[in-house]
Amino acid sequence: MDNVFYLFREYMGTGLIVIWYLIALIYLWVREKRKEIRVLFLYMPVFLLLLYFNPLFARLVYRMAEGEIYYRILWLLPVTAVIAYACVRAGGQIAARRASGESLFPGRSRLAGALFSLCAAAIIAVSGSFIYSSPLFFPAENLCHVPDSVIAICERINVPGREVMAVFPLELVQYVRQYSPVTCMPYGREMTVDRWNRYSPLVDAMEQEVIELERLVPLVREASCHYCILPGDRKIVGDPETYGWIRLGETHGYVIYRDPAMELVIPAPEQE
Repeated sequence: MDNVFYLFREYMGTGLIVIWYLIALIYLWVREKRKEIRVLFLYMPVFLLLLYFNPLFARLVYRMAEGEIYYRILWLLPVTAVIAYACVRAGGQIAARRASGESLFPGRSRLAGALFSLCAAAIIAVSGSFIYSSPLFFPAENLCHVPDSVIAICERINVPGREVMAVFPLELVQYVRQYSPVTCMPYGREMTVDRWNRYSPLVDAMEQEVIELERLVPLVREASCHYCILPGDRKIVGDPETYGWIRLGETHGYVIYRDPAMELVIPAPEQE
């Protein structure tokens, strides 16, 4: 259970947002009368929290999946929506009192509503941190939000009408699978997560500081790869042409090689 509480604290950040969330829940519990809103913003979140902190449920999930993904249950909590709705609901009540003549600030209800909105926005803003200051965020290079190198390589080795098999350096693997559904790879994300302790001779050969083609080429052919993409700044022992590899070109610091030993049939165009 200690890890369950730890994940909850990490997910909620500074903790201030949790305070405002609980205040919003209490406010809606007292003021909100519509059944559908109470089910969505009150009953369902309370049920999820009880489920999340249930030790039997936590033990079951930990047995069936990775413990580190347990916090994803909290994604179902409508934290932002509840806080936003509570603020709008409270602001609406201020406006309603002004219209009915029951305002706490006669003649200044509009000012009071504006101040309430500004205070609510300020409270929400100071409850978190500036997300773009994180080192995990950086400006996107293109509309696809993947490195330009991935787009250039995938477009260069693309064969219309069929899939191709290519081996990429690990730093590109996660982006290739996001960009191109027809660019297949002999390994994927399972090789990029250290804690999974997966081993592949092909990955090991690709990630060496000095790439030995005598070792790499047979592994690439064993994986039936049509292409091999190597970092341009990596030292290579051996001559690619000796092994029959054809250099197709270099882009964004990566060299693209084609292995003719792996047949690559281009489908004939369909006839009407």
